[in-house]
Amino acid sequence: MSTDTNTNTNVSIDTNYDVVIAGAGPIGLLLACELRLGGARVLVAERLAGVDETIKAGGINTLTAVSLYRRGLLPALTEVQVETANGMKEFLRTQSSGDGAAPPPKSAGHFAGITLRADLLDASDPAFAEVGPPGEVGRFVPQAPLERLLGRRADELGVEVRRQVELTGYDADDEGVTVHLAATDGSAPQSVRTGWLVGCDGGRSLVRKLAGIQFPGTAPEITGYQAIADMTGTEGLSKGWNATGTGMYTYGPMPGRMVSIEFDGPPADRRSPVTTEELQAGVRRVTGVDVTVHALHTATRFTDNCRQADTYRAGRVLLAGDAAHVHSPFGGQGLNLGVGDAMNLGWKLALVVSGRAPADLLDTYTAERHPIGAWVLDWTRAQIAIMRPDAHARALRGIVGDLAGTADGTTYFVKRISGAWQRYDLPGDHPLTGRSAPDLELADGTRLGDHLHTGRALLLDLADDPKLRARAAGYEGLVDVLTTTCPQHPELAGLLVRPDGITAWAADTDSTEDDPTEALRLWFGAPLGA
Repeated sequence: MSTDTNTNTNVSIDTNYDVVIAGAGPIGLLLACELRLGGARVLVAERLAGVDETIKAGGINTLTAVSLYRRGLLPALTEVQVETANGMKEFLRTQSSGDGAAPPPKSAGHFAGITLRADLLDASDPAFAEVGPPGEVGRFVPQAPLERLLGRRADELGVEVRRQVELTGYDADDEGVTVHLAATDGSAPQSVRTGWLVGCDGGRSLVRKLAGIQFPGTAPEITGYQAIADMTGTEGLSKGWNATGTGMYTYGPMPGRMVSIEFDGPPADRRSPVTTEELQAGVRRVTGVDVTVHALHTATRFTDNCRQADTYRAGRVLLAGDAAHVHSPFGGQGLNLGVGDAMNLGWKLALVVSGRAPADLLDTYTAERHPIGAWVLDWTRAQIAIMRPDAHARALRGIVGDLAGTADGTTYFVKRISGAWQRYDLPGDHPLTGRSAPDLELADGTRLGDHLHTGRALLLDLADDPKLRARAAGYEGLVDVLTTTCPQHPELAGLLVRPDGITAWAADTDSTEDDPTEALRLWFGAPLGA
């Protein structure tokens, strides 16, 4: 298959890579890191010269924080969160009315701008149990600092990132992919021969389009702006999320941050920079307040175009992140969804590259991630439905708000936002199977997450069972084995945790469930020497 927008064939060909990734955003960088942990040679091609500082996702959810914690990145995440939180505190101090009024209740997030009160959350719900240290990190980890963090991680692991270079096309065959690259400065084009190509090149993904992967979904109906700006006249703006006759807005919680949404169709222009005049006019229409915008530090338009690739793989070409799914940003699910893609795909593709697993292992990537993506699209559609300014939507919004104002309602919404509900349909009847593994406290003072930094799977023997440990013979370099105990869970006999932190097999001390042989073969192939 030849798919190319560049007809210049007088190019040099580099053959030093197992995987080429188009796009060095947070998803492309994280995927590259996961592939390097698995031993793959990776090239990331990115058209931008540096990190995209445009304001985007304002935080990550618990499941994403857990994933990064399992790679030893919790201290770095904590530093980002502290810096962001300090900025928020300063903004809230300057916005204080000084009238002695009690501050608003602490927020646990929002659904369609309906604030979820942290004091109503049932933290004892089993979904939140044993998340471990990352449970306190994430809400205030914005996308640009996260991208810088992952860029440093990629450098440490030896990932090659070529900036100001963009993919223009590719030729795929049964043996690999020849990827055609062009420098944005107009210098000579290049071609790279690789085994696999992954498109992490955003919602307008050229990789997806050239692969012929369909992208069905629903049409957009909003124009949204998010900006950090110098503004005056903001005294008339109400705090938090506010519904108006034309849409919704929120001001804060960071200094100068404004988000406005109008239900007047999608933006006519998504590519040119947002101007002060454009933002000011939009904010005035939605808020009814004569705010004046003097300067923009960062600004972006967004809409609720909601689409999902019908498959995440076409032969040797795969998709991850926004290249595979787009939707409105409400609830902050997009970045988290892409992180889940990268964690799921990275170790599987590295195994295939190494020859330890057949290529059809990659079919489990679509099978596991596509249903999660479909759920996120519906979650964001539901929010748009109750944000509309018509009478029917506002009536429904009031009912949803009443439900969200209860302990059960708040807990339901926060579980969904946190990712705690997610489970893959894997073989086995144990309640942990298919779920993100609990961060067990082990007898030696370590936690389960401490033993996943290498990116390898972990067979945890909690009953000192030599027969269980013997099942890992032949999987050296793929599966680490740890024998210990877990005082808080004496009923657990063992766990097999995949590199992405998902429990592939679990057994209790009184279990009659089969040993992990089937799970080991399913995910890591036959043992060496078999």
